Amino acid sequence: MKRSMSRNGDCWDNAVMESFYARLKVELIYAKNYQSIETARSGIFSYIEIFYNRERRHSASDGISPVEF
Repeated sequence: MKRSMSRNGDCWDNAVMESFYARLKVELIYAKNYQSIETARSGIFSYIEIFYNRERRHSASDGISPVEF
């Protein structure tokens, strides 16, 4: 296995994941008040597997979900 690290101070190396985490926070985390770790895990799992991958339209793929793409 080869370790991969971005260059120091280069924010573009991880832009895709940074964008995903920003959407996750805005669309899910800040909108909910989780009472336990388990409910947070369940909510995040549902967001990624059901909403983000199957329903949410993505501009990078001409407005279709990743599953449709």
